[in-house]
Amino acid sequence: MPHDGLIEAASAALTALAGASSDARALFVPGRLEVLGKHTDYAGGRSLLAAAELGICFAIRPRSDAQVRVVDAASKESLDFTIGPALRRAPGHWGNYPMTVARRIARNFPGPLKGADIAFASDLPPAAGMSSSSALVVGFFTVLADVNQLERRHEYLENVHSSEELAGYLGAVENGHSFGSLRGDAGVGTTGGSEDHTAILCCRAGALSQYAFCPVRHERTMPLPAGWTFAIGVSGVVADKNGPAQDAYNRAAQEADTILKAWRAATGRTDFSLADALASAPDALERMREIVRTAATEPEALLGRLEQFVAESLEIIPEVGDCLARGDVEGIGLLVDRSQIGAERWLGNQVPETVALARSARRLGAAAASAFGAGFGGAVWALVRTAAADDFLERWGREYLAAFPDRGKQAQFFLTRPGPGMERLD
Repeated sequence: MPHDGLIEAASAALTALAGASSDARALFVPGRLEVLGKHTDYAGGRSLLAAAELGICFAIRPRSDAQVRVVDAASKESLDFTIGPALRRAPGHWGNYPMTVARRIARNFPGPLKGADIAFASDLPPAAGMSSSSALVVGFFTVLADVNQLERRHEYLENVHSSEELAGYLGAVENGHSFGSLRGDAGVGTTGGSEDHTAILCCRAGALSQYAFCPVRHERTMPLPAGWTFAIGVSGVVADKNGPAQDAYNRAAQEADTILKAWRAATGRTDFSLADALASAPDALERMREIVRTAATEPEALLGRLEQFVAESLEIIPEVGDCLARGDVEGIGLLVDRSQIGAERWLGNQVPETVALARSARRLGAAAASAFGAGFGGAVWALVRTAAADDFLERWGREYLAAFPDRGKQAQFFLTRPGPGMERLD
């Protein structure tokens, strides 16, 4: 059975935490592959997504009180707190995620709440751009929502009507924004969107899904053609949105917000997102460029950020989606190369290691390759023929180790097809 090892590890850790019992439950939350969609979701743009086959398994036992006890099966590190609206988050520590979730639930769903004993085990490489942080948010929310039957509460029923809307809400839990009548708070400290939560909750095995955001909207799903698989190269450069990379990550979001605010001030419009503003008129892009040139104190950086968003969301992703819809995997390579170059040139979120991995993958024969996730470290995906995947992976890893001997010792290389979204394993 898939995830057997993770289930066993999480179950053993739960038994060590709370003793043996027959009422334990289990949950598998995958990581995600951002095939395309570099810093587009929070600006209302598009992403092309898949769930990974790797993820986090949660073993859960409901409690009758409001206490939450959590243990990491690998490190044995534990956390103990009471659900409440005044919980303080723990920056720089994985405890930030369950505490942020519990605090937001207490604020959005007032009244008596029950906690749980929770153990989790993961085979996701941490801080590698595969969204281990959002997987924790989705997992902890699902645990506490099930224990408290939140889906029956009027606050939930008024605001969440689909998996896509739940993904939008959980993105708001993470970034601290309000969602409908569910008021926001501090979040976890990053200003991201709901791309990760959407992939985790809504993507399907064997397929790539195209979504637009603000709000979350499914556009299309394309099967990954048979005979192809993703090779993942984890650079060994930590891209921890909960740590030192947080300010750099937030800067990309702030640049998009600065462009939107300048547009609103100049036009008097109230467009909710950058994508909405660009869709408001045929000449909106040219008008926006002129507004940025004349109104911004650092126009070159903001113009570059605008060009990256337009190229990624409005041009590259639709064209790649068209290629995949007709089974033309080989046709996406130059388009994905353009996305990677845009991240290097305009987003400025790449490091030498991720640039080298993407270039190396293409040189070794990958149909397409790109860094993904928040950037400033993390991982690169390469789309390769399944029959040659093991050989490709070995050569890719060997070339990276030769170029970056220190990083290469922390690097990881593995294969994954698009996996299913979150699964309850009871």
